[in-house]
Amino acid sequence: MPETNAAMADRPSLRILRADLITARPFPMPPLAWPRWLRWLPHSLVCLAAVLTATAAGPTDPVLAVGHAAMLVVALRWPAATWWLSMVFVTGITLAYPPAHNAQIYVWMVHAGVLFLLALRVRLFSVITAAVLSGVLAVLLKLSGGTVGSWKMITGALALFALAVLIGAVVRGRREDHARLTEQIAATARERALRTVLEERTRIARELHDVVAHHLSLISIQADAAPYRVQTPPPELVTELASIRANALEGLAELRRMLGLLRSNGPGGSATGTSPQPSLAQLDGLLGNVRAAGLHTTTRTEGTARHLPPGVELSAYRIIQEALSNVLRHAPGAETSIELTYARDALCLRVVNGPATLSAAPIPGSGHGVIGMRERAAMLGGDFACGPTPDGGYEVSAALPASPSRAAGKEIHA
Repeated sequence: MPETNAAMADRPSLRILRADLITARPFPMPPLAWPRWLRWLPHSLVCLAAVLTATAAGPTDPVLAVGHAAMLVVALRWPAATWWLSMVFVTGITLAYPPAHNAQIYVWMVHAGVLFLLALRVRLFSVITAAVLSGVLAVLLKLSGGTVGSWKMITGALALFALAVLIGAVVRGRREDHARLTEQIAATARERALRTVLEERTRIARELHDVVAHHLSLISIQADAAPYRVQTPPPELVTELASIRANALEGLAELRRMLGLLRSNGPGGSATGTSPQPSLAQLDGLLGNVRAAGLHTTTRTEGTARHLPPGVELSAYRIIQEALSNVLRHAPGAETSIELTYARDALCLRVVNGPATLSAAPIPGSGHGVIGMRERAAMLGGDFACGPTPDGGYEVSAALPASPSRAAGKEIHA
């Protein structure tokens, strides 16, 4: 016998019933997700229904009538325990206090309302079981001689129970579908944002690998030529320089393999994009192109222009290029100014445009411009900010570390 009881206890259906119906834990009915100003409307309607049913109880004992109607309000937080209490109230009202015709309708309507609120919170199997037990109770009360109404009334009560379960299950299913859809949309947005960041970082790494490969090539050549610049160099020095050259060549080979992977279009794709990476020396050419496209730009340089680390020059060029592309895309005809400030250990750039003077036509683009600019600044340990201006324009600003030691350290870390 103990083994039989244990086997029954392990059945999934019994576990579901025990978790959903034989419990006193609170299970509050959630408010509406949208619109926010109507989020508590269902709760208000249930309270109103409880008041109306309590006043419509007819000659039924006021204490039992009000207590039974209050079950609707209690069911907003404890649906399972309230259903059991409603069963007790139905039995007490129909046996101890024989109701009139309108009170009979009231008893079954209140219990159907409790079933509906139960169906909103528990699984379909559990609420169907509760509805069946409620129907069995109605039939037993009729057979035992309780004044619960005619058989026609009992049939109507059973139909009312079924309707409450059906509507409650449909509403609960729609709410769960909406919750799953909202969660899926949020997860998709997170994955899209992460994928966008990874794509931008891959593109930035693809460009910076050219810079790193160039420096490794120089190290290899200098290490190879260094012994010939000294007469009778010590054997230890020759060995050390040969080791440096070998390490540089090995690192260069690894970089070339990774660069080929990053530049490939896909499995079996060919490597592309082997042109030299731009720097601020090509800024005049970029400005000439955007001016030819109809964008009026002005430039201003503060401080003494100097050669910066290649990664800083590349990032500054790409940020300005993307900012100007966004102006062409979203604010055609806007007056645009570019400011470059060469500080002692940083390069500050600022691209500001006014409001558009022409209608913006749809222009295809990746839509990842701001993310790419932010990633370029963060890669170098710099700061980036962008946002609308009070006059209806837009501003992009960045501060990039420009001291050779700091910039090089950030590039290698990236």
